Amino acid sequence: MTVTTTYPFSAVLGMADMRLALLLNAVSPAIGGVLVRGEKGTAKSTAVRALAALLPPVRRVAGCRFGCDPAEPDPACPDGPHPADVAAETRPARLVELPVGAAEDRVVGALDLEKAIGEGVRAFEPGLLAAAHRGVLYVDEVNLLHDHLVDLLLDAAAMGRSHVEREGVSVSHAARFLLVGTMNPEEGELRPQLLDRFGLTVEVGASRDPEIRVEVVRRRLAADADPVGFAARWADADAEIADQVAAARRRLPGVRLPDAALRQIAEVCAAFDVDGMRADIVTARTALAHAAWHGRDRVTIDDVRVAARLALPHRRRRDPFDTPGLDEKRLDEALQRAQDAHPDDPDDAGPDDRGPDDRGPDGSDPDGGPQGGGPAGGGGPNGGGPQGGGPQGDDRSGDGVDQGEPGSAEHPTARDGAGTDGPDGTGGWPQRQPGDRDDDGWPQHQQADRGDDGRDSRLRGGGHSATGADDPTRGGESQPVAVPRGGLRARVLTAPGLGDGVPGRRSRARTGRGRTTGARVPAGRVGALHLPATIRAAAPHQAARGRLTGPLRLRRDDLREAVREGREGNLVLFVVDASGSMGARQRMATVKDAVLALLTDAYQRRDKVAVIAFRGAGARTLLPATSSVLAASTRLAELPTGGRTPLAEGLLAAADLLRVERLRDPKRRPLVLIVTDGRATAGTRPLDRAAAAAAVLSATGAPCVVVDCETGPVRLHLAARLATQLNAPRTPLEALTHPRDLALPVAA
Repeated sequence: MTVTTTYPFSAVLGMADMRLALLLNAVSPAIGGVLVRGEKGTAKSTAVRALAALLPPVRRVAGCRFGCDPAEPDPACPDGPHPADVAAETRPARLVELPVGAAEDRVVGALDLEKAIGEGVRAFEPGLLAAAHRGVLYVDEVNLLHDHLVDLLLDAAAMGRSHVEREGVSVSHAARFLLVGTMNPEEGELRPQLLDRFGLTVEVGASRDPEIRVEVVRRRLAADADPVGFAARWADADAEIADQVAAARRRLPGVRLPDAALRQIAEVCAAFDVDGMRADIVTARTALAHAAWHGRDRVTIDDVRVAARLALPHRRRRDPFDTPGLDEKRLDEALQRAQDAHPDDPDDAGPDDRGPDDRGPDGSDPDGGPQGGGPAGGGGPNGGGPQGGGPQGDDRSGDGVDQGEPGSAEHPTARDGAGTDGPDGTGGWPQRQPGDRDDDGWPQHQQADRGDDGRDSRLRGGGHSATGADDPTRGGESQPVAVPRGGLRARVLTAPGLGDGVPGRRSRARTGRGRTTGARVPAGRVGALHLPATIRAAAPHQAARGRLTGPLRLRRDDLREAVREGREGNLVLFVVDASGSMGARQRMATVKDAVLALLTDAYQRRDKVAVIAFRGAGARTLLPATSSVLAASTRLAELPTGGRTPLAEGLLAAADLLRVERLRDPKRRPLVLIVTDGRATAGTRPLDRAAAAAAVLSATGAPCVVVDCETGPVRLHLAARLATQLNAPRTPLEALTHPRDLALPVAA
């Protein structure tokens, strides 16, 4: 077997669920791929890249750029038609990586510019989708993929073909691939349409066991010191797993799915109220692959249980505030109901009724692998590597641990680990209960943005204050999550004018990846070339330039660049009044509902969000700018109320955050939503200080909206006064969910 320097799959310590999901897709690509969710530094990419070496080689038509199978060539292949006796060649299965910032023409293919300009012929240059046909398409940070590329993936994944209509080229070719994506949930969630296209999903996290971390680091350092030697030590274990994959593929067509198992699948999918029938189909395919992997000729209840755990967690999510995961108690109850409905069915045998025929080809238990390890839980076919422990030591846990990418210093990880590495040095943020508060009533993990008296130094006559923003942490099932009332929709708030920001779905913008609306003469360096317009500009001058045959003769003034317009994503900053005047009138529940509706809208429009709250003596940045609306919802659920109203500190905290974010992400335009009744009661001369702070915020040029929360028969109209000071529109809280759009005025 050829030894490569790719980190060996069998050397990945643990990572049971992820390894199993990848291997089942290798056995049955029809499952539809894997989405690996996990915190940063969990070596998700390492395991995925190691998978390609385990896949059986692919036979293709010799010279075909689209990877046609010689046994069943694509009749519409652009390089075809291929004759029946066409020559064939064998090549390794490909792992094609789709970068987050890839251009559309690189993904789907485009007109071959070299041939078009140099030879005057129209030819198609294949893209990444063609290269991934019959292989693996890997998207790292898939949740950051631009919407237009997500649409292309959806089309190809749904139809198994890529249709290209651009620059005068019309091409259709096969594009069936195993889609594997990795993501960090802190950076935001996937669109539901793309999420549903992944057959399986798994969660990974960092191990807190020092012994496991030591072993991970030992393997990582050994691989860095001698990549070839390290790979050679694990080559036999990798070869054994590859043989098992090939054997399971051959076994798969003969595996039987009895009616009892189908009823169990249907009962489980109905119990979790998943949409559509794709969940049932994927669960059935996964159960078949799991049975084939363990050498069985029929699907058992164990196969169904494992398949449901991998296929359903991401399909039970209804909105961005649903935490991912699967209640295994409900899963067992659903399986039990299916068994009780047909108690005499021999195919309903439980885990205690399995005989020797129900074990894998190596004598492994379906849930634990050989002696509790195995390919699903321990690493190599013998529970973690050669001789059961691997060259570097014993695989001590089935909890799932891996290591960083070759050449990097990523952290070790474990399946279903908790939290990100934090400031307490324990590998996670300090553990807390949802009700834990500091002396001022704030959640314990929050840090103050202001001095002890809650006043900014610019209002005391000098200096600058630092913005003490927390790092966002994931909203998990153990944390409270605020959930919006059903049916509540937010008004669409848009920034004024035409921006140049990140592609999204909110405000109008000139984007490099939007729809082409025309062509123009470039003012400076040419951006995206508009080829048809360039050729049309050069065509009338060819005779004068002496061209009779041969390449097209171009000059600098012939070049035209594409004009593209689309929608951009914004930074939606929520500045929320959490003082006693909000809580005393029981308005905070209404405020939270409105903000949650706006968060849902931000999720759908691919925005970043940030949350600042002010109460008592100061303001706090509850959540720095992030794409995770689940994290924002978690922080909102923890938001306390009470105390005085430090309006000035809240406005200055917003100005500080905007200044920092402008340096980090200069093209992303902000929208500031100030949710308050306009009162200011903290400190000396609070209304004057609030007016000064409003001037500071207004000077940033960020468009603002004042959401007026004042209710009752007696009204002071202080929110309207604040809106005037900010040159911002004022909208009543109850009107924030009106379906009509609200366009903001041009910022000063």
